[in-house]
Amino acid sequence: MISDSEHDGRDGSPANDGSEPGRKWPDNVSVLPQTDRRQQLRIIEALLFASAVPLSDEDLAWHLPDGADVAGLIGELQSFYTSRGVNLVAVAGKWAFRTADDLGFLLRHERQEEKRLSKAALETLAIIAYHQPVTRAEIEDIRGVSASRGTLDILLDLDWIRIKGRRRSPGRPVTYGTSEAFLDHFGLQDTSDLPGMAELKAAGLLDDSLPTNISLGISDGAEDEDGDAAGGGADLFGSEDGETEGGAPS
Repeated sequence: MISDSEHDGRDGSPANDGSEPGRKWPDNVSVLPQTDRRQQLRIIEALLFASAVPLSDEDLAWHLPDGADVAGLIGELQSFYTSRGVNLVAVAGKWAFRTADDLGFLLRHERQEEKRLSKAALETLAIIAYHQPVTRAEIEDIRGVSASRGTLDILLDLDWIRIKGRRRSPGRPVTYGTSEAFLDHFGLQDTSDLPGMAELKAAGLLDDSLPTNISLGISDGAEDEDGDAAGGGADLFGSEDGETEGGAPS
């Protein structure tokens, strides 16, 4: 153990205040007045606890008086933490605190929270699925209300839709379509597996009063170089002369 005379200058030598040749204490770190073994253990413990990365013997020694028994101090801390919730372990030749092996499962526990999409998001997703590639303006025309940018962002964040290209029209608007993640989530091989008009009506997802000339707008998959479909069906949720929308699949 380092005696008082070794650290407080009582033997005529100056205390370690950072003025020793080749030694400079880091900014905003005060030189602690006591540097006995117990204090050195506390210093190492604090450094390891606060560090986001493992620390080497040299890293730790830099904060201690010259000649400090870093290896012995590490061994003492390892012994102390052996039966505790965190252990002091070697990581690539350095030192770090880690959760005890037998408690690791507690941190791996996952809780799944179901988050339901809003009605607007479900309607927007259905329109994109059945009318892709489709622009934001076209989505608004079909729904009869303005499309919130947040709604499209949610669907993009879920990776259920993607930007497919730009329409060859004034302003070159972006077109949207469904993604592979959408097909995977809903168990579809491709968009041709989406339920048809009869299936949607049988499931009660479409209004029986919809005009008979309305068909699903599923593209045959052919697109031009800008991501526009070669053709498209009539409007599923509203007729060309502005009739009210029907229910969207949810």
